[in-house]
Amino acid sequence: MSALHWLDSEAFTAFDQHVIWSDMIGNLLGLGALALGWRRAMLTWPVQLLSGVVLVAAFWSAHLGGGVGKQFVVIAMAGWGWARWRSGPQDSGRVAISFATWRQRAVLVAATAAGTVAVASLFLAYPTLSWNPWPDAYIFVGTLAAMYAQARGWVEFWFAWLAVDLVGVPLNFHSGLPFSGLVYIIYFVLVIAGMYAWWQQTRGSAGPSGQDRTDRTDHNIQGTTVVEGVTA
Repeated sequence: MSALHWLDSEAFTAFDQHVIWSDMIGNLLGLGALALGWRRAMLTWPVQLLSGVVLVAAFWSAHLGGGVGKQFVVIAMAGWGWARWRSGPQDSGRVAISFATWRQRAVLVAATAAGTVAVASLFLAYPTLSWNPWPDAYIFVGTLAAMYAQARGWVEFWFAWLAVDLVGVPLNFHSGLPFSGLVYIIYFVLVIAGMYAWWQQTRGSAGPSGQDRTDRTDHNIQGTTVVEGVTA
């Protein structure tokens, strides 16, 4: 039996849902990547990349071209984020984190909104790509926005993931996908914990006036607090 054939085979059945190995393994790797991101571990990126590769097999077996395309974009973003973290400010495996500036936040939100409209329009033009265009587009673009913010080392990346989960959890349960819904609930818990951990790390770097790093530029990010990570 080839590896691809095994990945496409059934792992178990739950709630009348047939879960294949690629779907289960890909989602579990995604959870692992998020947990590693919480620890600011460099390993978060290769694990996220591997998750995307495995989920390509899952969507391919389900004949969902849109899902396959999404995972290729996620793989590319994971590769870019990995390269950025490796070349960014670090000391003995530590990765610098900071808050984004208000301008950066505005650009991220505006780009996410515009991207959601653009992707939803594509899904509407080609209905075979998605059965639920607007939520699917929102989750797709929101995921990319979160990965971009994570690659920049912004605490806001956790807020982006939270916004994705708030739509993803009810959508999956409503769509009859309890396994994916359960995964999103676990994502939600990890996001809350990770958000708190990163926030606490940045609070210690506020100046005497209480001014945080939202007022700093990318050029002086080297002066931000660094926290433990794991190199890969």
